[in-house]
Parts: sequence; C-alpha cells; structure tokens
Amino acid sequence: MKNKKIVMLAGSGVSSNIIFHAINNSFAVHSIIMEGSEDKKNFLKRRLKKLGIITVSGQILFQAIIIKMLRKFSAKRIEVILNENSLNTDEVPQHIIKKVSSINTNEVKEMLQTIQPDVVIVNGTRIISKNILSSVNCPFINTHAGITPKYRGVHGGYWALVNNDKINCGVTIHLVDEGIDTGNILYQDTIEISEKDNFVTYPYLQIAKAIPMLQKAIKDALQNKLITIKGKETSRLWYHPTIWQYIYYRLVKRVK
Repeated sequence: MKNKKIVMLAGSGVSSNIIFHAINNSFAVHSIIMEGSEDKKNFLKRRLKKLGIITVSGQILFQAIIIKMLRKFSAKRIEVILNENSLNTDEVPQHIIKKVSSINTNEVKEMLQTIQPDVVIVNGTRIISKNILSSVNCPFINTHAGITPKYRGVHGGYWALVNNDKINCGVTIHLVDEGIDTGNILYQDTIEISEKDNFVTYPYLQIAKAIPMLQKAIKDALQNKLITIKGKETSRLWYHPTIWQYIYYRLVKRVK
C-alpha cells in the first residue's frame, strides 16, 4: 500500500493521539488537519436553544463536579486499560499537524484537494459539512463511541447501560455523512464492563475495541473493498447526562 495517503481530520485530545499512533503504526499518516475549539459562548447559546437552561445547567454541573471526581478516582484503572491495550497517548508530532479554526472552512477544502488523500480518518471534530465531504473522492471514516443507529450522539456506552442494553454497549466504525453518526456502518463490536469501570473509563475500553476494526476499515478502503451494513435498531440521538440524571441512574440502576 505504498504511496497511499491517509489524512486525519481531528480535534485535539487524548483520543486523537491514541488513534494517530495506532494508525501510524500500521499505515503512514500523511498529515493531521486539527481544528481549534469552538467558541464557548456560541456553543452554549446553541445548546441552550436546543435543550433549555435546566438541562444545560445540569450538564455543566455534571462536567464540573462528577467528571472531575471520576477522573481523580479512575486514574489507575485508565492506566491499566492503556497498558493492557498498548494505547499510546503521546502527543502527535507537531510537524504533521496543520491547525485550522474549523474543519469546515475553504482552507481545509483546499488542503484536501491539494493532498488528494485515499482515505480520511475523522476523530473529535464538529459535524463535517457537505462542502468538505464532497471536496475529494475518498471515504471519510469515523470511530463512534456507541452502537449506531440506536446510540448516536455522545456516551453511547453509558446510555446503553442505563437502558439495561448491554448487547448494544459498544463501538462503531462508520462512513461519515452530513448527519450526526448516521453514516453507513463498517464494523461494530461490544465492550466488556468490569466493576472497576465507570463513565470516564468506558471511552478507553471503546477505543481499544475500535482500533483493530478501524485498521481493518482503512485496509478495506485502500483496497477499494469497503462493505457497509445497515443498523437494525431504531435511530436515536443522545446527549450529555445532567448531574441529577447521573446520580439517579447510579443510585437506582447502579450504572457508574
């Protein structure tokens, strides 16, 4: 597969670091187009309009209090997951990063058209516009932390457990379209949860499970052998839990 070009469209963060190193170990990543964080005021305004002040306030409290506590008490468990699955969280080499304000700018379109990648790997970006998706003739592939279409949006593993739906607590590799996690499915699998796991460790289990499937999907794409499957479940979009939702489900359903 020499001379094949793989480009990542990514947000900054641990998951992008892990995916980069996993891909780069098997295939050479040509470059990473990395977008900056969205303006917090604009993000908050949009979220308030969609979900309302009570829900958004609860989500903010959940992030500020619960997530902070869980990360503190889960540090050792996260380290075990990283080591057991050989997940590399080192920063991505700066020389292959091209920083942009948003993944949906004409600047990014021009970059992709100049590079002409054979496959684009997406991780942690905003919803990608049609203008970008149609700019080059290659598949855009994403790793989603949930089983689609039943658990689109965020924290699919957590919501599956809340719903006593362990058979759909997992991860999906899918093609990217203009919707939110609505692209055709390439691979899916479930994860095993232990008593030591909780909201902040589920994503590490999911990314560990996803990497071999993502590597298969990239190989399929480079050999023009991509085959998609249709999800059988009802489609639903999920959001961040509020602090009172998390406390309720932890006490009543024992979901951490």
